[in-house]
Amino acid sequence: MLLRVVLAVAVLAIFVYGLVDVIRTDARLTRGISKPAWIVVMIVLPVIGAILWLLIGRPRGTPPQRENYRHPTAPDDDPDFLRNLEVRRRQEAEAARLKKLKDELDAKAKNDDGGKDKHETDEHDNDGLK
Repeated sequence: MLLRVVLAVAVLAIFVYGLVDVIRTDARLTRGISKPAWIVVMIVLPVIGAILWLLIGRPRGTPPQRENYRHPTAPDDDPDFLRNLEVRRRQEAEAARLKKLKDELDAKAKNDDGGKDKHETDEHDNDGLK
């Protein structure tokens, strides 16, 4: 009784593993027959189909193909993003420094003029008379 259960579980496990492996394998990498034909063989002959798949149809010597992402998934993993972040921080600091210097220069120029604008005149008209 226990032997029958173990045998049934083993057959089911081999069948499911083989079928999932066929489905997940890229159609261009299957050997022997086409991918849809392998699926039909797996369904019609579960144990023999799985064994044939593992021995004949499965691609050899190729590691599982993973999707190649051009960019890291998070910004803090991207060295270009971090480099640009540092450049942007330096540019903003430089812009703030230049604005502060310009404000100081404008304030100094105002103090040197005695608080008068260049276009202001004393109580004289353009001809110099009051």
